[in-house]
Amino acid sequence: MPKTISQGFNKLRENLEITYLQETTVSTRQNNVREAVEKEIIVLNSFLTGSYKRSTMIAPLSDADIDIFVVLHPQYYSNINSPSYLLDKVKFILKKTYPNTPKISRNGQAVTINFSEFQVDVVPAFCRQGGGYLIPNSVLVEWISTDPKKHIEIWSAANTSHNYKLVPLIKMIKGWNKKHGRLLNSFHLENLVIQILNNVQISDFPSGVRYIFDKARERVKLPVIDPAGYGGNIAAYLNKQNQIDHVVNKFETAYTAARQAEILAEYGKIEEAYKQWRIIFDNYFPTYGIS
Repeated sequence: MPKTISQGFNKLRENLEITYLQETTVSTRQNNVREAVEKEIIVLNSFLTGSYKRSTMIAPLSDADIDIFVVLHPQYYSNINSPSYLLDKVKFILKKTYPNTPKISRNGQAVTINFSEFQVDVVPAFCRQGGGYLIPNSVLVEWISTDPKKHIEIWSAANTSHNYKLVPLIKMIKGWNKKHGRLLNSFHLENLVIQILNNVQISDFPSGVRYIFDKARERVKLPVIDPAGYGGNIAAYLNKQNQIDHVVNKFETAYTAARQAEILAEYGKIEEAYKQWRIIFDNYFPTYGIS
């Protein structure tokens, strides 16, 4: 039964993790999807990307997106009419393998399969001259340059430099984001946390969370450039002042609660501190004295 701040945050970390059985389900599903594409079209390479591969995915799995990158033979690039055409082609291929799965749809950059356990996003891509990959954007009718492998390398190196405390902190902030209406795009939020903690020593999780909320109040107002060097400003979707103001207010509220929790803990009022942390993390954070 958690009765210390350390025990509370250990339980928070546990509640944010997907289980081993769920990981096994993910492995089986994504392998089957990749094989389905490879049966119908020439695939040079396929691999997992996104928060699952960056180790920043949070529970529950039913709300998660598993991203599969499928690098196609360049012959298809010259044969397609548009990004939308490519996505429709991949959608048609997947429907042949999953004819009884009604929720297979094309979104901006991927084909999405809604399984009962979780969602899979299949992103078709081509190798890009000079490095990285080109992926379709059917909304803007263009090809986007990106390199998810570089993102994984950057996240891993940053986590190592923070003595493996960075990824758990990212998950905690993502848990807050989810419980408060998904204020920020997941990839944007992860980048924001990494930037805030650059050259900062993480002494413990409570102070780390409070520090992120504190600095994010101003940092969220600024552009966040894709660290792989391709994607431009990944915060561009926050294009209205009232959107930014709303997010700043939410960071302000979270910072105030985190600071109050720290003060209460300093005075030995641990149960009251738990209540403040639960304001931030909702039921991801345990109730004092209850497993």
